[in-house]
Amino acid sequence: MSASVRSLWASVLTLTMGAAAVLGLAQPASAAGDAYVALGDSYSSGVGAGSYTSDSGDCKRSTKAYPSLWAAANAPSSFKFVACSGATTASVSSGQLGALASSTTLVSVTAGGNDVGFADVMQTCVLQSQANCVSRVDTAVSQMQSSLPGKLDSLYGNIRARAPQARVVVLGYPRFYRLSGSCIAGLTETERSAINNASDVLNGVMAKQAANAGFTFSSVVDEFTGHELCSGDAWLHSVSVPIINSYHPKAVGQSGGYLPAFRSVA
Repeated sequence: MSASVRSLWASVLTLTMGAAAVLGLAQPASAAGDAYVALGDSYSSGVGAGSYTSDSGDCKRSTKAYPSLWAAANAPSSFKFVACSGATTASVSSGQLGALASSTTLVSVTAGGNDVGFADVMQTCVLQSQANCVSRVDTAVSQMQSSLPGKLDSLYGNIRARAPQARVVVLGYPRFYRLSGSCIAGLTETERSAINNASDVLNGVMAKQAANAGFTFSSVVDEFTGHELCSGDAWLHSVSVPIINSYHPKAVGQSGGYLPAFRSVA
């Protein structure tokens, strides 16, 4: 090989290695050093997924919830799972933030649905008239636009104060129904459309407040598309027994929906 050819190959190799370093390809990223804390409500604790840990009681923290699945796959340096069924922005602040510390490097959180009466909305829609359902959804949307932003700001500010160096990922909620889908009974299309719209509004409010706080918002709508209720392959429970499972992700919704949405930004 001539000196000029060797020189050419050396230049190509140098440029390739330099590009790999710039793109972060020289050494694969690792989550092994992360001190991870999982906060939030039932969508983070894993209600509906089963396999609840014995020490979590009514919080119903599942080994099949996305925080547990992510921790099992990534072996962080520490993992504190404190999400709890029924949590609001206020109860996350008052009851869960003790798990955070200045050494925390990664946080996930879902909160906001219970602040606007998610369970009451669904109960009204299932048990009462279409007019009552739509009215109750409209009330929830009004709360999302008026009082919820301030509540989220307070929660996010408290998280940042406790974990100033952490990457914080706020995860949203699925769109619940496939419109014009396979369901032949249950809620009307008008009710399903109103509930979907409310989910979109809620996710929009959460995304905006997360951005204001310097946090990352990760939607799960794309992951659940094709797997909504009335899709024929639902990753969400409809009205179920036990009733607490209703309108929560199944185990496959955690592994196929929430886990990829978290993993893509974590």
